[in-house]
Amino acid sequence: MSETDEHPVTADWLTDVLRAGGVLPHGSVEAVDVVSSWLATLSRVRRLVVRYSDSTAAPAHIFIFLKTTRAGLSPALRDVGQREVAYYRDVARYLPGGLVPRCYSAVWDDDTSRFSLLLEDLTATHAMISEWPVPPTDEQSRRIVQVYARLHACLWDHPDLGTTIGTFIDAPLTDWFNRYQERFAAFADDLGDRLSPRRRRIYERAIASGDRRADRHRTRRDLTVVHGDAHAWNSLHSPDGDVRVVDWDSWRLAPATDDLAYMMAVHWYPERRHRLEDALLRHYHEALVDAGVRGFGLDALRHDYRHAVVRQLSVPVFQHSAKLPAAIWWSHLERIFLAFDDLGCEELLA
Repeated sequence: MSETDEHPVTADWLTDVLRAGGVLPHGSVEAVDVVSSWLATLSRVRRLVVRYSDSTAAPAHIFIFLKTTRAGLSPALRDVGQREVAYYRDVARYLPGGLVPRCYSAVWDDDTSRFSLLLEDLTATHAMISEWPVPPTDEQSRRIVQVYARLHACLWDHPDLGTTIGTFIDAPLTDWFNRYQERFAAFADDLGDRLSPRRRRIYERAIASGDRRADRHRTRRDLTVVHGDAHAWNSLHSPDGDVRVVDWDSWRLAPATDDLAYMMAVHWYPERRHRLEDALLRHYHEALVDAGVRGFGLDALRHDYRHAVVRQLSVPVFQHSAKLPAAIWWSHLERIFLAFDDLGCEELLA
């Protein structure tokens, strides 16, 4: 499929969406050029240079994120664009500036299952921390958990959670755990004896006890909007320490530690995790308190973190079912089990 087939980028189209978003109060887009284009895991990303018919307040450069279903993707991934549009349309407006990129337009088309996002161009000031899978430095890790603390605090137990922002878990999660069970069966069959009997039993217990453990979500207390895919490469960093979090297509309402466990337990090997994990939990908690969250102690955070590690067992299973490369999910499987064992999470399945 060519870029033109996926989504045409024309001056008239860009004029219409910028006007609809209130970004182009007068004048029009005279010309737009795609200066770079690349495929991400689930999307096409293009950087545009825009020229206007007269001087306006519109941005000189913008990113355009076009996410459509790619060949071979699981149908379960086809709504990721819709979710990111919902984040920038319904959630980001609650945040102060400087935490996520500014969004100029967010559009989802039900008929084509396509979406477009026009986002602030940060390429001149921000960059990813490193080439995947090289982890962030210690200081970068501190900055990342600090910005997540600020993001989480903005919507911590917010009265709009579950109404205009996301949905709470109330009913039994029967369908979700049935899908988990089906995907795990295929995962285990594919791996054969590369998945040990002990790990199979742990998965079976985690799935069987999962809806009971979801009672933590049903309390509707100490919940927030989590990113859901909070690996370090979904943050952009400037040389002066500013951090912006990007790629919000997996957000949901959950305990904040889901993001911390995904960042550390899923992606870090034991030496790094042993050295930094608890220190970063403490640093995160201090930042959370500084941002105004009260009544959620460090022990509660550590308890939630261990339960979040159990939930992260599902990550390699669902990534396998979505046909993501084994280079991604195989290492996640090994690392999450190392964290699961180090933190004594098996007792949480009783």
